[in-house]
Amino acid sequence: MADNIYTVKQVNSYIKHLFTGDYLLKRISVKGEVSNCKYHSSGHIYFSLKDESGTIACVMFAGKRGGLSFHMKEGDQVVVSGEISVYERDGRYQLYAGRIEEAGKGQLYEQFLRRKRELEEMGMFDPGYKKPIPVYARTVGIVTAATGAAVHDIINVAGRRNPFVQLILYPAKVQGEGAAQSVADGIKALEKQQVDVMIVGRGGGSIEDLWAFNEEIVARAIFECTVPVISAVGHETDVTIADFVADMRAPTPSAAAELAVWDADQTRMRLEEYRLRFRRTMEQKTDRLRLRLREIRTRLTYLHPRYKLQEKQQRLTELEDRLKGRMQQSLLRDRHRMELYIETFRNLSPLTKLMGGYAYVEKERHQRVKSIREIAPGEALLIHVTDGVIRARAEEAEERTQPYER
Repeated sequence: MADNIYTVKQVNSYIKHLFTGDYLLKRISVKGEVSNCKYHSSGHIYFSLKDESGTIACVMFAGKRGGLSFHMKEGDQVVVSGEISVYERDGRYQLYAGRIEEAGKGQLYEQFLRRKRELEEMGMFDPGYKKPIPVYARTVGIVTAATGAAVHDIINVAGRRNPFVQLILYPAKVQGEGAAQSVADGIKALEKQQVDVMIVGRGGGSIEDLWAFNEEIVARAIFECTVPVISAVGHETDVTIADFVADMRAPTPSAAAELAVWDADQTRMRLEEYRLRFRRTMEQKTDRLRLRLREIRTRLTYLHPRYKLQEKQQRLTELEDRLKGRMQQSLLRDRHRMELYIETFRNLSPLTKLMGGYAYVEKERHQRVKSIREIAPGEALLIHVTDGVIRARAEEAEERTQPYER
């Protein structure tokens, strides 16, 4: 019997340390076929890798699920990268996966990146070359498989959105040998048909299935096409070189149909909204112009020559009335003043004096006699009284001792 006896835990722990200390096992990639694949409710994935010679247990914890870009299933050929360690409780080793790729995808992906870089350096991805997608396309060209789900999705969406848009299908081979040439030929053929916009794509699949849309011949056909091209290859997570070259990328064929075919119902609703808005705008503008016209008519009424003449006529009438009133007042004042003057003149008139018993004496040559010194004895005189003239001769002049006061 051996001197040193160990527990199971000690042995498993020792073996685990041996695995942990081996650098090769800490970073390793293993290729094989997936079997016993189980997606646990915790998010962990338990599966096995097998080939013709054996099997290895594998696990991908939920926290590492970001390293899996596809839905893994039984029979898939994959490359699992991670570390090999011992699960102490069961005393068995297993591969702890950090990243899982489909077999062959790594090389294809490197080829994809290299080609993408080359075409980008040529300027084929430059936004300056992108053509706008027409808003109201009448004809839509489709380059895809005649029997795939993609063409049915496009037809269904297009028919629902606008049955009046014509769809022209070029039944291209989208997978396998000769697929890239078929897609490129379809693009050129529909370009000659002078369609308004073109959808180029297919349904989802692996990188191998979509590889035709990563070929340079397809990229050049899209780039040189004078018709706007919408790429619709695979699912939303699938990206191909055709997506970078195309004038617009759609995540799915259905989405491409949404972008290419304008919605007749929405257009009708938009036109109805424009009609109502235009009508409201015209009514508001008409009301404003009607109000403005009323204001202008009112102003013209005030500014019209007839109104001005009426206004001037009324003003003249008022001035005439005022003038007549002032003239009457002036006449009254003048008449009153005249009466005063007449009364004054009457009082000053010689006739008035004469009527009071006074007389007016003149010489024969009508020289007024104001003093006795102006008369010689025996000189003829004319004595004016109220009712006539008395002719007399001066006999004698007697001087008054006290003159009249003036």
